[in-house]
Amino acid sequence: MGLLSARDLIRRAKEPATYDSPVLELEHLDTLWLQVTGTLCNLACLHCFISCGPNNDSHDMMSLGQVQEAVDRAVEEGVKEFYFTGGEPFMHPQIREMIDCALEHGPLTVLTNGILIDEEMAAWLGDRFRESRYSFDLRVSLDGTTAAENDAIRGRHTFEKILSGVDRLHQNGINPVITVTTCHAELGAEAGRQRFFELLRSRGLERPRLKFLAPFKIGREERRGGGYEDYERLKKGDLNEEAKESLQCSSCRMVTAKGAYPCPILIEVEEARMGDSLDDALEPIELNHPACYTCFVEGVTCRT
Repeated sequence: MGLLSARDLIRRAKEPATYDSPVLELEHLDTLWLQVTGTLCNLACLHCFISCGPNNDSHDMMSLGQVQEAVDRAVEEGVKEFYFTGGEPFMHPQIREMIDCALEHGPLTVLTNGILIDEEMAAWLGDRFRESRYSFDLRVSLDGTTAAENDAIRGRHTFEKILSGVDRLHQNGINPVITVTTCHAELGAEAGRQRFFELLRSRGLERPRLKFLAPFKIGREERRGGGYEDYERLKKGDLNEEAKESLQCSSCRMVTAKGAYPCPILIEVEEARMGDSLDDALEPIELNHPACYTCFVEGVTCRT
């Protein structure tokens, strides 16, 4: 993937900081992200890179019309899949209509903490999972295999609430992807990953699905774990062709109620805003933010 070696990282840390950033073309719009609930969330997780929470209205909820417009325009560009995120998507009063809108045109994944998925919603989601002509996935965020681990990041009493949402999805025929941000470093190692498999199997999920993500050191995570160092920037020459293709921003864009952005990570970075609509974002981007460095070095993709 063209990732930097340990020797490269040590050398770069000793060099003077320079910011002659590489430019990345949009090869094709394969993936459209939609920030359907903006920055409104029922939780205020300590590692949230866009600082979502109950009182954050930096990005408003998208209207159903805005979602339909973005989906239709992406279809014209040959989009292959859709992702809904927030905030917490299930806080949106029209989330069902939005899900139906996307599933008319392609595969959909919804990112959620699972807490608001009650019995009735889980049953509806199960129906959509079985009836849709396209694949339909749920990604549920969990950041520990115990209440102590998870709740230290996501808030008191969230561990069992999240797992109860997972249980309801499973009971209705959906095997969600459990997404883990490795704030607890040991959870990214083999033994930590195995603990997640054991936990999910103990809840009846015979074939657990897991996705591990490195933290992005912006938003609340910058206050929790510290920010980026000066050397943590991409430079021209870092990216070979294989590395360019591996970066999701070569094939995705994000739309919010406030406009269009290169990816889900940078919606609170004003300089990253590309314009009012998806049309404005179908352009090359400069990889000049430290979060781009994390995607490159860690091999991160927000896609399932």
